Amino acid sequence: MKKVAIYTTPTCVYCKMAKELFGEHGIEYTEYNVAQDAEKRNELIERTGQMGVPVITIDNEVVIGFDEEKLRVLLGI
Repeated sequence: MKKVAIYTTPTCVYCKMAKELFGEHGIEYTEYNVAQDAEKRNELIERTGQMGVPVITIDNEVVIGFDEEKLRVLLGI
């Protein structure tokens, strides 16, 4: 099973779309709310240079934004 994590904020529409995609396909994931979790927010910026969300990690791959096609390929769905 692939290790999936998503960095989100509560008002992010694209974050919601990504989580719905995961739910539709039974993909388990860990969610980090970077609006509340300063440590994860700093981790996100250090790892990707990005301050926007969603940022999704699948094993060692990083997907910036809701790139549904790339997510489907990486997740095999």
